[in-house]
Parts: sequence; C-alpha cells; structure tokens
Amino acid sequence: MRITKRTNIAIRLLMFCAANEDRLVTKAEIAECCNISENHLAQVINQLSQLDFLHTQRGRNGGMNLARPADQIRIGDVFRHIEGGLPIAECFADADNTCPLTEACRLKLALADAAQAFYASLDDITLEALVCDNLDLMRILQPVQCAR
Repeated sequence: MRITKRTNIAIRLLMFCAANEDRLVTKAEIAECCNISENHLAQVINQLSQLDFLHTQRGRNGGMNLARPADQIRIGDVFRHIEGGLPIAECFADADNTCPLTEACRLKLALADAAQAFYASLDDITLEALVCDNLDLMRILQPVQCAR
C-alpha cells in the first residue's frame, strides 16, 4: 500500500503542531521546516480543520494548533479520513473496474482484510506516541532548527 502525498503532509503537519503545542504555528514555518509547498499545505490545513484535527485562527496573530490533545488523535483515524476510500486495486473501483476476474477472485477479499489490518494497527498509535520522548524529532521540529 502506498500512502498519498496528502496523508504524508497531514502527518508531518500534525507532528509539527504537537511538537509546538504551547503556541500557534504558522503555515510558513511548517512549510519551511517540513519541506512542504505552501499550496499543498493550505489544502491539507483546510481538510484537517474541517475534520476537527486542527484549530485555525485568522489574522495578524493567527496560526493553528491541535483541536484536541495529541493523545486523542489516532493515526488510523487521520489515515482513514485523508486517504478516504481509495481503491487498493482496480477491482475495488466500481466504475473503472475492467478486470474479468473480479467475481471469482479471492485476492479482493484478502486485500480488503489486509487494508483493515493496516488501519487497525495504526489505530493503536496516537499522535502523542509519535512525538513524546522523541528528542531527535523535537529538535528537528523546533522553530530555531527550522530556520535554514
């Protein structure tokens, strides 16, 4: 399974916010520190805000922070919401499925089970678990280190 760029950006963004939980962070500093285009980042910020993972504040002193504590954000939930119902294989896509084996193929069931197991394993991981006591990550995500 390959994770989309949007999900990758979402996780980096949430980790940055968790590492700087004591303040509002800006799109520009996240983009610079996490090597993300501000345009892509803006789309993900909007989506995470709508999904109630992020709280955003507009204005001169605006920015964003986590909408809930890091220990209440499950990585599996983030992946499910951002990845959506992406088909793992052609046979999962009802409209574009041209595979003649679909009705008899057992691989579709096996792939569905594997995807469920993948998400279930991510459900055991919280955002806090990714950043807590991770000194190397914290050094990277602190504003002083991000200024290049």
